[in-house]
Amino acid sequence: MIELKETKGDRDLIIDQKLLKQIDETRYLTAENAWRYRTIIRFFYLQYEKMKYWMYKEDIFEELSQHLEFADYTMDMLKQDLEVLVTWKNLIPIQDASKVSTVEEFKNKQFRYQLSDYSVEIERMALKLENLFVENASLEPSLLEKLREAIEKFTEMVTKDEKIVGSWWRDLNNDFKRLNQNYQDYMGDFYSLRAEEMMKTREFLIYKDRFVDYLRDFIKELQYNVNAIEGTLREITETQENTVLSKIYSYELSIPRLDIDGRNQDILDNIGGKWKNIKGWFLGEEDRESEATRLFDITNEIIRKITRFAAHISESRNSAANRKEEYRKLAELFLNCEDISDSHRLSALSFGIFSPRHIRGDFQRETESINSGIFEEEPYIYVIRPRNRSHREKTKKTPIVYHDDKKKEMLERVIEIRQQEKEMMENYICNGTISFEDLPILDTKARAILLRWLSKGLDDRDKKGKTEYGKIYRVILPESGKRCKIRCEDGDFEMPAFKLYFE
Repeated sequence: MIELKETKGDRDLIIDQKLLKQIDETRYLTAENAWRYRTIIRFFYLQYEKMKYWMYKEDIFEELSQHLEFADYTMDMLKQDLEVLVTWKNLIPIQDASKVSTVEEFKNKQFRYQLSDYSVEIERMALKLENLFVENASLEPSLLEKLREAIEKFTEMVTKDEKIVGSWWRDLNNDFKRLNQNYQDYMGDFYSLRAEEMMKTREFLIYKDRFVDYLRDFIKELQYNVNAIEGTLREITETQENTVLSKIYSYELSIPRLDIDGRNQDILDNIGGKWKNIKGWFLGEEDRESEATRLFDITNEIIRKITRFAAHISESRNSAANRKEEYRKLAELFLNCEDISDSHRLSALSFGIFSPRHIRGDFQRETESINSGIFEEEPYIYVIRPRNRSHREKTKKTPIVYHDDKKKEMLERVIEIRQQEKEMMENYICNGTISFEDLPILDTKARAILLRWLSKGLDDRDKKGKTEYGKIYRVILPESGKRCKIRCEDGDFEMPAFKLYFE
């Protein structure tokens, strides 16, 4: 058995000669005559997929001549382009001496050309970029479930054949790669400028609920499967890990390859690095939080973002349109009226016939005459407020004030409280177990924490939960419905005799 130790693959960045050298094979994508070079390479790639690996320049010229873009293209231009592509290592030439009958024909060097390995991968990438927006990213809860089932089979792989372990390893990596790429692409769409603009439109309200339900369903699956995967990964021993990874390494070496010299260590580093990434994705690394936790936080943040934009759209829809300029123009027309009669006529034209409202109240009048008209007396301002309960006065906008000192003080106070709670709850743990029937008299704070832990564990499918301090526990149900009496400072109550077993 090969023991997999920490190697250079455990570091994030390895700077070697491969990284520092210039990739000449990509020059054909951005050179001055890129449209000619890219067409030639694309033709080679299409033939490569049909398993036609070698071609003469006559075959290439015959194909290019059928397109209008190459109407003025000559054989000399093709020879020049092929020489450039050979210089950039995109094409591999070999002299065809099978049909040579004279020294002169040999000097003319009739070549056959083959696409290099680098060029094949570069052209695949170019095709993928051209169709980048065809594939839509999504959050697939089924991938989380498949990953959970695959990781749960890890201990079974210790006794399995190398071929079975190799197939399991390929499926596990493919599912993990799909999950990682899909969630990054899907979340990236929500943080793009296009998504920001789309969320501000009123049409977005139609899809808001569907987005929120979709994300919430994903969060539910994420919570269940990630907790299960975390528990499984923590139970895997170092011996089991080395055994399985060694079988994977042996399986990879059993596959015949042409370029095997010096690659054994690279294969070993690659396997160890992939397994470390999978564990880090769910468990985190040292003081860094796991990617699964970050995904949970990002998803919740997107839900809040969608809800916030929807609220803004609703507020803007309900608010009246700004007619400030219209009112200003109308006020100028009233100001230019010569007398009150003209103002009456303008009012009738602008607002139509009024439906008068008689307001009764304790007003101070300057005259007691009953013949005095409304326009002859001084105006009285009376503020009318809506009677509906949902009405709220407009709040005055105030600038944001930073309270960094208060936040820091509050954080320290919360940490201190959490530490006190932790020390208090440790006193109730006896031999790794909290037995409710053996508890002493509880205060209200300890009772609330214990009942919260119990409720959290009972809601879980596997009867497991995690405390605020990171401890994993399992709820043990009472035998034959046994019950106990819990004594508290503010009274007693009866409940089943549950136990919390800390793993």
